[in-house]
Amino acid sequence: MPLAAPTVTAVDTHCPYCALQCGMSLDGARVAPRDFPVNAGGLCQKGWTSGELLTSPSRLTTPLIRVDGELRPASWTEALDLVARRLTEIRAARGADAVAVFGGGGLTNEKAYLLGKFARVALGTSQIDYNGRFCMSSAAAAGIKAFGADRGMPFPVTDLADADAVLLIGANPAETMPPFTQHLRGADLIVVDPRRTPTAELAGLHLQPAPGTDLALAQGILHAVVADGLLDKSYVVSRTNGFEELWRSVAAWWPERVEQITGVSAADQRRVAAKLAAARNTYVLTARGTEQHANGTAMVNAWINLSLALGLPGSKGSGFGCLTGQGNGQGGREHGQKADQLPGYRKIDDPAAREYVAGVWGVPPESLPGPGRSAVELLEALGTEDGPSALMVFGSNLVVSAPGAGNIQDKVSSLDFLVVSDLVLSETAAMADVVLPVTQWAEEDGTMTNLEGRILLRRKAIDPPSGAKTDLYVLSELARRFGQPDGRFPTDAETVFTELRRASKGGVADYSGITYDRLRDGEALYWPVPAESHPGTPRMFLDSFAHPDGRARFVPVDHVGPAELPDAEFPLQATTGRVLQHYQSGAQTRLVKELNDVVAEAFVEVHPDTAARAGLAEGDLALVRSRRGETVARVRCVASLRPDLVFLPFHFPGEGRANLLTNPALDPASRMPEFKVCAVALAPAEVVA
Repeated sequence: MPLAAPTVTAVDTHCPYCALQCGMSLDGARVAPRDFPVNAGGLCQKGWTSGELLTSPSRLTTPLIRVDGELRPASWTEALDLVARRLTEIRAARGADAVAVFGGGGLTNEKAYLLGKFARVALGTSQIDYNGRFCMSSAAAAGIKAFGADRGMPFPVTDLADADAVLLIGANPAETMPPFTQHLRGADLIVVDPRRTPTAELAGLHLQPAPGTDLALAQGILHAVVADGLLDKSYVVSRTNGFEELWRSVAAWWPERVEQITGVSAADQRRVAAKLAAARNTYVLTARGTEQHANGTAMVNAWINLSLALGLPGSKGSGFGCLTGQGNGQGGREHGQKADQLPGYRKIDDPAAREYVAGVWGVPPESLPGPGRSAVELLEALGTEDGPSALMVFGSNLVVSAPGAGNIQDKVSSLDFLVVSDLVLSETAAMADVVLPVTQWAEEDGTMTNLEGRILLRRKAIDPPSGAKTDLYVLSELARRFGQPDGRFPTDAETVFTELRRASKGGVADYSGITYDRLRDGEALYWPVPAESHPGTPRMFLDSFAHPDGRARFVPVDHVGPAELPDAEFPLQATTGRVLQHYQSGAQTRLVKELNDVVAEAFVEVHPDTAARAGLAEGDLALVRSRRGETVARVRCVASLRPDLVFLPFHFPGEGRANLLTNPALDPASRMPEFKVCAVALAPAEVVA
């Protein structure tokens, strides 16, 4: 008699980390890769080990409240009652804007949507923003200016497999999203990065501009395109506006002048222009390295200008795109947790948008607050006379991830009341008055929108530990305590998504035609999806751009350099980034033994000559100082690094926080802080025995 077929318990889902959202299957806490288009059966080390956190002894499983300076266990009723009582008192004493909400780019679409609704309807506060402001905001602002809409990659990742040439600026996917690199194998890869990263090692040509000079480099390459007769004139005439005005600013940026500023030879600038123009299928891709600057929006627009001059955006087989970083960095900025935004990528100061969304929510339009402060400005205002005195944090670890982290820690410490909803006791949660233990990726249903604008259903695979609740439960229970009617804040993810569909209908990011059933059936749905009969939009802009006249815009920009230059006291420049083994603030990955065993502490990459001049050698502890603070990190000597540059990963807490150094100077359009360059000094650290 044949044996019965084994019961299949594995659940198809997606990785909890970056915006690639690799397909995987989960059987309990056991991870297996899945043949999904973006990863084609591959996973990085973080993905392979992601199941370990599901059984981690560091998981929070009971609410904590602060009593006599110490966090102690409490019941959910006790914790939520305390939150409601204290926030009600603070709102009564100082007004609705005395309470702020801070979200995250890793939250599901349902959570991001309900969080924005909760802030504006249940709390009535305008003070809501999220950590995606640290990530994709400059690319989003630039895309809206040029194309009329922001979708990081307006084409599927798999299109890159047919690329003949790819220009990759400020991106290191070989470490940050390794399965992505398989899509670049057939292309002539050109990488722009001050560091010789693992991604740069894959390139046929690596350009190493001085930090903060990417915009000048883009101008030099564009100048070469025009001067050498490589401009796609028919595309410029038929599909764009503003080239003549643009050229008046670019004409002064001839490659030899740009070489003096960037250090990239004029010959290499012309070589890049020729390679991109000669290739049949060409893509230009940007990421955080060229975006996280005080002029990051202008930097991205400079690369878009180059792409438009070559006729790439909206052309089949070619294009311009931005590599989103956080797991739901795309969806997280579309549905209302940004200070100036309502669901569907609507603007909160648009009367028609306010009227429509208020109708979906069942509240008067005039009851909705206006735009609030952006993330850094919100954090800087904490505890001030006219700023919030209470803060609710969902999915973010501010005291590690924010620029000028030491100052932000002081700001958080000054609050009258801090609530953190998290799955582990992060460095920010450890400072809270109330900590609410919530479910994580495999313990709940929800949708994510990956870097190519594809909406994915991340399925529940296991039950959460007893005591952990969903963020949706937290928001629903608190809203009820604030007097909101039953049903206005649902706890079921599919029910929330159904409301999100209605709220996004007619917006730029229109999800109204997407249903859980369509996602369960495996349909590949890229927004906009304006009807249930609509197949989705995998490739945007093929017929027209999102401006009213259907044409893209050249945006004149100019090089200004970093907000902070080196001087005699701080002679070096520091840049920050990620390493393969860790993710964001490291609150989760630092709890995974296999990952932490490889990279367990903060380090600083330094050119050997630079280290020697500072009295340092490989393995020494260095003190890295800026005008805002200092950090201690282990020296790694890297001969390929520019002698004027040091690099620090930002995943580590305490005195190893790279963001103790970084500059909170903001981009005027996106309000993105300048993470990628600041002036520093290097010296041996004093080791206390």
